[in-house]
Amino acid sequence: MSTEALLGDLRRQLLDGGLNGCLLVRDLHTGEEVGIDPDTPLPAASLAKVPLALATAERIRLGELDGATMLDVPPGRISTPGPTGLSRFRHPARIAIDDLLYLSTCVSDGVAADVLFGLTPPARVTAMLRDFGLLGITVRHGLDELTDTPLERLDASQAHLALSLAIGAGTDGRGHRMSQLDTTRASTGSARAYVELLQALWRPSKIHPEVAAHVRDLMSHNLLRHRLAPDFSSDATTWSSKTGTFLNLRHEIGVVEHSDGQVFAVAVLTESLVPASVQPGADALMAQVARTLRDHLRQL
Repeated sequence: MSTEALLGDLRRQLLDGGLNGCLLVRDLHTGEEVGIDPDTPLPAASLAKVPLALATAERIRLGELDGATMLDVPPGRISTPGPTGLSRFRHPARIAIDDLLYLSTCVSDGVAADVLFGLTPPARVTAMLRDFGLLGITVRHGLDELTDTPLERLDASQAHLALSLAIGAGTDGRGHRMSQLDTTRASTGSARAYVELLQALWRPSKIHPEVAAHVRDLMSHNLLRHRLAPDFSSDATTWSSKTGTFLNLRHEIGVVEHSDGQVFAVAVLTESLVPASVQPGADALMAQVARTLRDHLRQL
């Protein structure tokens, strides 16, 4: 099947499954790539924690931060489904910066991320990305904003109302009545921008090798592996990734390293058109489409 025919078929599969998808898969050895709408910017959700990890690790390398510094962290006390780690703690905790970095990246802990954003604000994280030559990702806010939506104010039986608002209240220019979904106010990036970030972490770049290795190690220990991991993990591969989930957004970026030496960067950003919180079929479809694109590149 030709690349154009394949992409047309995959677009139909995504829409039939209730997803708008923006994807890019790149062979990090050859630079060959294939994707669907890879330049469309979408709100980042927890994908912003990867630039945060990069900025924090770089500041530790420079001596501006000490990873062993202990910080007092108030409890998140969030009881709605989704948040993890300190976000659900009921009591204060004292935690080192290095361990906050682990919780933020590997457990996707929003409270841990916000403590780190207190040390390196979003504007500085974005400026550091620009210094590394990464132009397509903008970090504009902390993670606390993602827990202040109609979903948190409605009963669980009414969650579909908040999701319907998320799906239907956007504009043609990707503005939105909810600031967290408005690409002029939210942290944003495109599939291509995230693949550029992954390439900079896995291949020689302006990022210091120590820092890149630190972030790669964190991503390899990501505990949220329900989305793309089932299609990219095996005894013959290593899958390092970060997920992002917010209202109707389901994202994942990662790198699959094969035992034969091939390495592929994968970015899958999606918007669900179905007002339901639990959609395992959507996660499976994302993985299936991404793997099909990877398989197509391998055949080439």
